[in-house]
Amino acid sequence: MTEGAVYNQDEASLKPPALKAVPKPPDTRFGPLQAVALIMGSIIGVGIFNLPSSLASYGPITLVSMGLTTIGALTFAVLFASLSRRLPADGGPYAYGRVAFGNGIGFLNAWSYWITAWSGNAAIAVGWVLYVERFINKGQNTFGSIALVLVGLWLPAFVNLSGVKNMGSVQVGTTILKFAALLFMSTVGLFYISSANYHPWNVSGQTAIAAIGGGMAIALFSYLGVETASVAAAKVRDPDRNIPRATILGTLATAVVYMLSLVAIFGILPSSTLAATSQPFSEAANAMFGGSWPGDVMAIAVIISGLGALNGWTMICAEMPLAAANDGLFPAPFKQISSKGVPAYGIVASTVLASIAIAINYLGTSGETVFTTLVLMSGITAAVPYGFSAIAQAKWRWVDHKTVQTPRFVRDMVIAVVALVFSILFIFYSRNSGHSFWVYWAPFFLAGGALLLGIPVYMAQRGHMSKPGPVPAYR
Repeated sequence: MTEGAVYNQDEASLKPPALKAVPKPPDTRFGPLQAVALIMGSIIGVGIFNLPSSLASYGPITLVSMGLTTIGALTFAVLFASLSRRLPADGGPYAYGRVAFGNGIGFLNAWSYWITAWSGNAAIAVGWVLYVERFINKGQNTFGSIALVLVGLWLPAFVNLSGVKNMGSVQVGTTILKFAALLFMSTVGLFYISSANYHPWNVSGQTAIAAIGGGMAIALFSYLGVETASVAAAKVRDPDRNIPRATILGTLATAVVYMLSLVAIFGILPSSTLAATSQPFSEAANAMFGGSWPGDVMAIAVIISGLGALNGWTMICAEMPLAAANDGLFPAPFKQISSKGVPAYGIVASTVLASIAIAINYLGTSGETVFTTLVLMSGITAAVPYGFSAIAQAKWRWVDHKTVQTPRFVRDMVIAVVALVFSILFIFYSRNSGHSFWVYWAPFFLAGGALLLGIPVYMAQRGHMSKPGPVPAYR
């Protein structure tokens, strides 16, 4: 062997061993399809499937309410899409309010939205049970109803605790089924309409404006969820691109089937029939084809739809407190991540609170009244962060416009003002019409009490709050 060969061999022996490539862990965050499914799956719960019965006390005039609420929902979708491009941060409305106005408003938004999430979950679970009781607990025994609601709340909680991947898979599958059920009613159902069922137009005994306003407050619940992709920004791949698209596409697709299906339901069944049933879509299916099997099939679709919505909202229940806890506004346990990569404390705490809300609201009243009360309570607490998000957008865009000429200034300002007006109207009309004093104002009592519980939490966390970051540049 030559000297050069020996040198080269020795030199080679001094080289460090080649490092094996470490496989990159799979990205379990939501892609574009799953982000759209999150939006649609969170919006389409059981609210729309119970809505005709809740609106029946006003009559077909609430089709105008739904139309105006749809305009409001699309306005909020454009608003949150724009804000998420500028600030694609966890917490959505919470983050916008905090960066724009400081930790005080940030906490109010986070706490209020958290109430919306778990009380909305409670409402979805109640509406879900109204269809479950087509097969089980047909006599609607109160304790039986509560037990079924608790199953509806805790089953999705366990799915969420098992990890993001499982949660996303469930969301896509259930969204396809629930959208298909609505699409069926919004197309085939139109051929079974009788124009006579739209009369009388207003059965509430109130003025047209009051009836439309009351219907809007109830209808808002069916659209809660337009902001869910922005709330869960950390769970979405390429949030700057996917969140705005998913928000607008998901809301627009949902709005089309919502309006058409509601037109069909009010045209198939008279208001008196809708007011007397807890399963309006099932009753409409029976009226269309005769017998009871069509209603059973529709009920099964609604039951699966409700589980999908509960699955998505259970995640949102934990994401807002997680974002707030990371900034020091919520107690530290809310930011702990389990071995499955989920904020387990937030999931469990939110589900416990929803369970308590269910038990309290079922005392001395029917499931339909419980559903409407929780719906209105959720609308009140949702309107708070919605309104502050609109004010934040107006503030930032006004500063942008004064600093440098920016495109779409007029459009963004109009959207912000319209969104703020809708937020105020949703709060103003959130009264339980047609009931005694305590039930009439129950949504405000419940929302106010839940908001007041946040005061000691805020005082305890004041010394732990980090300073909000700067306002990102206009994009």
